[in-house]
Formats: sequence, C-alpha cells, structure tokens
Amino acid sequence: MKIAVVILNWNGKQLLEQFMPSVLAYSPGADIYVADNASTDDSVRFLRETYPQVQIVQNKVNGGFAKGYNDALKQVDADIFCLLNSDIEVTEGWLGPVMQVFRERPEVAIIQPKILDYKQKDHFEYAGAAGGYIDMLGYPFCRGRVFQTLERDNGQYNDTREIFWATGACMFIRREVFEGLKGFDEDYFAHQEEIDLCWRARNAEHTVLYVGQSHIYHVGGATLHNMNPKKTFLNFRNSLFSITKNAPSRLVFPLIFIRLSLDGIAGIRFIFQLKFGHCLAILRAHVSYYYHLKNTIKKREKGNKKGHYYVIKSIVWAYYIANVRRYPQLVKD
Repeated sequence: MKIAVVILNWNGKQLLEQFMPSVLAYSPGADIYVADNASTDDSVRFLRETYPQVQIVQNKVNGGFAKGYNDALKQVDADIFCLLNSDIEVTEGWLGPVMQVFRERPEVAIIQPKILDYKQKDHFEYAGAAGGYIDMLGYPFCRGRVFQTLERDNGQYNDTREIFWATGACMFIRREVFEGLKGFDEDYFAHQEEIDLCWRARNAEHTVLYVGQSHIYHVGGATLHNMNPKKTFLNFRNSLFSITKNAPSRLVFPLIFIRLSLDGIAGIRFIFQLKFGHCLAILRAHVSYYYHLKNTIKKREKGNKKGHYYVIKSIVWAYYIANVRRYPQLVKD
C-alpha cells in the first residue's frame, strides 16, 4: 500500500525549514510531496536546493486549501494520501499505526492521529485534538478541545475509535475515496472543508477514525490566526454550507434558521467586545452564503443522509450556559 505525504505550501519557506527535517526523518517508505500554491517567496528554490528528494507540484494559482489539494493530488501517485500542514512536527513511528489500520480495515476511509500543541506539548491542539464531532446545529468540537478549552494529554485518548470529522491539519484518506467524493468543495477556499468532506464520506457509508497511537505536534494559526476576521468569515459561512449540503432533509431549513439567528447574536456580542471587524465578517458570511445558496443546494447528493450525525444537541449551551468544558462531561461513551 503506497502512501504519499503531501504538504500544501504558500509562502512558507520558514515553516519548511523548521519542519521538513522531521517529515523526512520519520516517514520511511512514504513519498514526500510539497504542493506549492503559487508562492511568491523562494520556497520552491529552497526545496530544490536543500531537499532534492522532495517532489514538488506547482499549482498555477493560490486556490486556498481546497483547490490547492484538489489540483495537486491529481499529480500524486499513491493509494493513501496524507494531507499534512506545513507547521507540523511529526514523530518517530507516526505512520505505522495508521497504515496498519488501513491494511486491516478496508471500510476505513479517513484517519486522523492525535494532534498535540507544538508550543505546549503535553496539551492537545485546537485543530483536531483527539478527533472531531459536531452538535445538532453543526458546531464543531473535539475530544480534548471544546471551543478554547484545551485538555492536558494524560493518555486518556490513546484509543482507536470512530469520529465524525478528521482535521485537515493531518488527514489520511484513501485515494479512491477522495476521488469518489470529488475532493474538497472549492467554494470553501479554506476552513471546515474537511468537515464537509468527512460528512459526505459518512453519508456515503465510509468510516472516519481517530488513531491515538500515532501523534504529531501542530503549531496552529501559522496560516491564519484565530483573531483574523477572514477566519471568522470563512468559519461562519462554510459551516452554513456544510449543513445545507449534508444534513438530513427534514432538518436543513430549521437548522439554518437557528444558525442564522445565533450568528446574529454572535455579531452583537462582537460589537460589545468592540470587535467590529468580526461583526462585519459575519454579515459578509451571510451575504456570501445567500449568493452561493442555489449552487449549494444543487450539491446535495442523493443517498443516505444519516439522522444521527451529532453526539450532543448544543455544544454552545453546554459550554456557555452549563459550564461544561471537557469532552467526557459532554458525552458518556
């Protein structure tokens, strides 16, 4: 079973200098690719001169995470794609447990390892932690991370178990599944496109797993910081996209109505916090959502839209009203 580790890069020479050595040292048997999203720095020259063993795919435009990977993976020959952020330090033996699961369980389509914080290595990292879930309204959270609360890693999530979504920071996916799902939705550009992809995979009866015996360290925010209004825009809009495309038919319109209302409350909260750029970002997200609505509805695929896609009705209520901060307090496994 052939695996390719594919790192998407945009003006990330410093990150490649810092993290490429661990990828090359600890990924025996894997082909290493860098998919360059039309960088304007000297990333490509640096790679060619310093790491000639790394294969480079040069995309013609910066189409974001979604289009960047869609374009690049067409040129990658492998049975398993590992989509890896450029700001990740991998560890010795990280590939073994994942590949073993792929070999032994053909129903498994997507896998995520344990994601720990590079800056605080005994804590989980925001983007993925120990596997992702959503609540009934489509709000994402993780084992090990609920909103801004991050748990310490005490080995409590060293298991292998089914999850709802795997983070795009480090996602393993079978080539035939990625191609069968027609890749990422390029309207997302970036952020939450992996949730949409995993939701579509689950609706197509594929299995998404977390494998805690494999772990990596993620810097996080190296491309777009949490406090950037552009990230607010993408997260709010793209979450609405995912619900519209993938939720059971009987729930779509009630869910969208509730989400739009809650987005309005979030916008008012941003105003009181004097974060006017974020309030404007939510307004822009709604305008963009309506602009794309007709096309988004057309993307709803026929087939099984699983009714039980969520593990909790409202993570917002649990976190902000009931003061629940940790996954084990939310869900009784």
